[in-house]
Amino acid sequence: MAQIKTKTDRADEIVRKHTVGSVFVGLVPVPWLDLVVLSSIQIDMLRGLADLYDIDFSQHRGKSLVAALLGGCAPVSFSGNVFSWVKTIPVYGQLTGMASMSVFGGASTYAVGKVFLQHFESGGTFLTFDPKKVADYYAQQFELGMAKVKKYGLGVKP
Repeated sequence: MAQIKTKTDRADEIVRKHTVGSVFVGLVPVPWLDLVVLSSIQIDMLRGLADLYDIDFSQHRGKSLVAALLGGCAPVSFSGNVFSWVKTIPVYGQLTGMASMSVFGGASTYAVGKVFLQHFESGGTFLTFDPKKVADYYAQQFELGMAKVKKYGLGVKP
């Protein structure tokens, strides 16, 4: 008998799929290209969540909200730039940067997804999203995402 998936189950699948994609992006050896692709993956995830929750999606608004959310967690978001920059150092830097960026990218995408999932579940929209109000939850989910990516690797289980 097939299990009926709830909207939350489907939302978790969207977050998981994009988190795994973000882990792979960290393995791109080209500095800063990884950050551009990571941003695109996160915006695509928001589009998928918005579609699921029947919320009007604006790519521009989505980018602005993700930037504001990550900007509110400056030490966390700044580390992505550092990990990407480290890739400019031949061999050791590339390997270290790729591994670090994989974990950072996966954890960041996981946290962004969980924050917006919670917001949409509570009836929120992009227009009512306040990054300052969810900064602590983002930081909590980022740590949880890091632990999941490190423990399960590319599986990123719930």
